Amino acid sequence: MVVVTLGNPRDKCWGRILALTVEGLSLSGIELASFDDAIAVVKEGGPLSPGVVFFPMHRVERIELDLPDGDVPSLSQRFAERTGLNAAETLKQFYALHLAVGGDGE
Repeated sequence: MVVVTLGNPRDKCWGRILALTVEGLSLSGIELASFDDAIAVVKEGGPLSPGVVFFPMHRVERIELDLPDGDVPSLSQRFAERTGLNAAETLKQFYALHLAVGGDGE
């Protein structure tokens, strides 16, 4: 699980890396600004609807592991505490379902 900082336009995303190449980064995840909204939807019994996206490498400014910082839990830990679900496994299942229903894997 990672937090990706993008440039032009400036944005941050949280998710699971699907592929990392010299061309860019493929990610299954959500915009960081939507993190709390996504948790609220899952807590209410709705589905997590992450995006499966590709960012060209010229937009990728920084990739950070989603790790706790002292007493501050990681986003993955916050997701698990609030929903009872493992974030990495949930995103993996979503991506597998995406492929099973005809997604192209990109």
